Amino acid sequence: MLNYCKNRLFMTCALGAAFVFTSTVAAEARDQIRAVGSSTVYPFTSAAAEQFGAEGKFKTPLVESTGTGGGFKLFCAGVGETHPDINNASRPITDSEKTLCKQNGVEKIVEIAIGYDGIVIANAKGGPAIDLTKKQLFMALARELPGKDGKLAANTIQKWSDIDAKLPAQTIEVYGPPPTSGTRDAFVELVMEEACKEFPEFATAIPDEKVRKKTCALLREDGRYIDAGEDDNLIIQKLVSNPNAVGIFGYSFLEENKAKVQGNKIGGIAPTMENIENQSYKISRSLYVYVKGEHLGNIPGISEFANEMVGDAAIGANGYLISKGLLPLHAKDLTAARAAAASLKTAK
Repeated sequence: MLNYCKNRLFMTCALGAAFVFTSTVAAEARDQIRAVGSSTVYPFTSAAAEQFGAEGKFKTPLVESTGTGGGFKLFCAGVGETHPDINNASRPITDSEKTLCKQNGVEKIVEIAIGYDGIVIANAKGGPAIDLTKKQLFMALARELPGKDGKLAANTIQKWSDIDAKLPAQTIEVYGPPPTSGTRDAFVELVMEEACKEFPEFATAIPDEKVRKKTCALLREDGRYIDAGEDDNLIIQKLVSNPNAVGIFGYSFLEENKAKVQGNKIGGIAPTMENIENQSYKISRSLYVYVKGEHLGNIPGISEFANEMVGDAAIGANGYLISKGLLPLHAKDLTAARAAAASLKTAK
């Protein structure tokens, strides 16, 4: 390139060459893994990062809780030292996120499942135990419901007992995750979209299935549903201070705070480790880490860290992540996860 530079143009060309060189080696300038993403997966990745750093071969990875969707925006924004290497996710990557990644040169994406989790509907210890159905949750939280004339109208239900006289005569007050959260995405898919199918009025009013799904996914904005941000510990605090409130978060936080809060039944099934693992508890999902293949060989330790997260010490029967509330993968899924992590050793 510099052979073409002459006289007063030399400096401009030299700067251009320097930029090309800098861009080429940008990913090599950082010597510490950076992970972003799900607040649900955050405690598990953080624990693995501490263990990984303590082994002394690599620096302790930096882990940030941004929410699954927020993490994918950062992860898919590009390649190089300013972009994260790993995104923690409490749901699979979407087609639109894959498109964003591809547009920005992120095409070598490796998905690794690390365990299972349930979404719990919890309240403070000592508060009323509630046994809810998905349809009742939808009626409590949907932005619109069928009116007496069959047409969709703003949801005006105020108390749980307005839905069913057997439920508490308490004002509906639900603290939950924001739109950037994978927990919110999973709740919408597993509860709101599924329960919406029980109301034929939605199909009549909105024949287009894609538009109907978006409408069914909308949560109330009148104070009955409160966006509590990405910090699930804040939801725990709100529940402890208000026994009449209900919170939505991952099972691991229930396990971590079982002295303060209780998980309520869904369709008669309690959110226990056994029920989530055998899938009898119907609001459950897999948890993932996504690795950016373009950074392999540039940021040290990525492959080793991924293998740490799926090793026996972490997610085996007595693994340190299992002790933190992560539910172990079934044998078939565990084999697939370890194969995906092992593939990183030779991929560059």
